[in-house]
Amino acid sequence: MKTKIPWWHFSLLLVVLGSLLPLIWMLATAWKTPEQVFNASLNPWPYPATAANFAYVVGAIPLGRYILNTFIIAFIVTAAKLLTSILAAYGFTQFSFRGRETLFYLCLLSIFVPFTVTMMPNYLFMSRMGWLNTYTGVALPQMADALGIFLLRQSIRSIPPSLVEAAHLDRVGHGRILGRVLLPAIKPSLIALGILFFINTWNEYFWPLLMINDKSMYTLPLALQMFTNLEGGTNWGAMMAAATLASLPPLVAYLLAQRYVMDTFVQSGLKG
Repeated sequence: MKTKIPWWHFSLLLVVLGSLLPLIWMLATAWKTPEQVFNASLNPWPYPATAANFAYVVGAIPLGRYILNTFIIAFIVTAAKLLTSILAAYGFTQFSFRGRETLFYLCLLSIFVPFTVTMMPNYLFMSRMGWLNTYTGVALPQMADALGIFLLRQSIRSIPPSLVEAAHLDRVGHGRILGRVLLPAIKPSLIALGILFFINTWNEYFWPLLMINDKSMYTLPLALQMFTNLEGGTNWGAMMAAATLASLPPLVAYLLAQRYVMDTFVQSGLKG
């Protein structure tokens, strides 16, 4: 018996293909010569393909330094966000205190505060502390995340309360309960959140642009602007080659952990 495919599956397929078009265009342009990029026929495929753009990027900018800068910032922010999210989620689930729910919902409301509202106060604070052009200045304002707190709170609430109650009966401290009971149980959520935090920080552009003007401290997204020219001489092939190289680490990280990412978002809605 043939299974009829719902019509809206085709609509979803069109949406997926549409979302892939910028990626396809980036990859194709990275392998094109300048003549092919500006060819009037707008052929999406490079023929013949050339690796000259990648060679130019590697020779034109200190790519290794920019990768290291981006990795250090992404690692610091990811580790800090996971730590603050774990501790906050544990507090919201394991301690009863007046105003707990109100505080939690106020925390969630911070998700809807636009970055432009906190941008200037954060910048002025970092400037007065002398943290411009430093890893600390870029990472510090990003070290907590309300979405991470919410998702880990939901994950912890899905664990049978009897496990924690048994630990309390054995007079186990909060540190051991968190480290030996809860963290192993929510390991998939931690991996998924870590990947999401890492990717978001790796791709961050605007805040590092405000904080960094020393080229030796550039991250990869900032390095892309070095191939632009406001007078129309933008090297599109080199820019797309650099963008391709910059997108590889987070893409690989997501592919390795995509199952955990999907499971985390599905499970977050199973218990309110």
